[in-house]
Amino acid sequence: MPFTPFHFGPGALVHSAAPRHISFLAFCGANVLVDVEPLYFMLTHQWPIHRFFHTYVGATVAAGIVVAVCALVRKLLPRLSVRAVALGAIIGTYSHVLLDSLMHADMEPFAPFSDSNPLLGAVFLNTLHGFCLLAGIVGALVSGVRYVWNKRRL
Repeated sequence: MPFTPFHFGPGALVHSAAPRHISFLAFCGANVLVDVEPLYFMLTHQWPIHRFFHTYVGATVAAGIVVAVCALVRKLLPRLSVRAVALGAIIGTYSHVLLDSLMHADMEPFAPFSDSNPLLGAVFLNTLHGFCLLAGIVGALVSGVRYVWNKRRL
């Protein structure tokens, strides 16, 4: 995705399906962390821009970093369970690599085991962006309805 916020759409949808079990905050934080890498390489004019964190091995490390940071600040965010943070971070980083694999030619998602990217071009770019936007809209609607429903029950 050209911008991290596109990745938030699928995260909103997944979180809306299981809000107590998947942290949207961890999902978003993990996506931002993964995209710091290409931002750095873009700003320093280095190619390729999608490197370690844009592999499944790197995504696992990034998810671990997010979980560790959330564990350190747990007193500030007491409602976050470690399990929800871990699921949000793992889903966030892995979906990031998956979505970016569909559109970026410099991706090697299976490195260091393979330098191939079999998903490149599997869907049209407009379809991919549309999916992310639609997922975000549906996720926001489901979360909004759930919020209003829970408020009315009190």
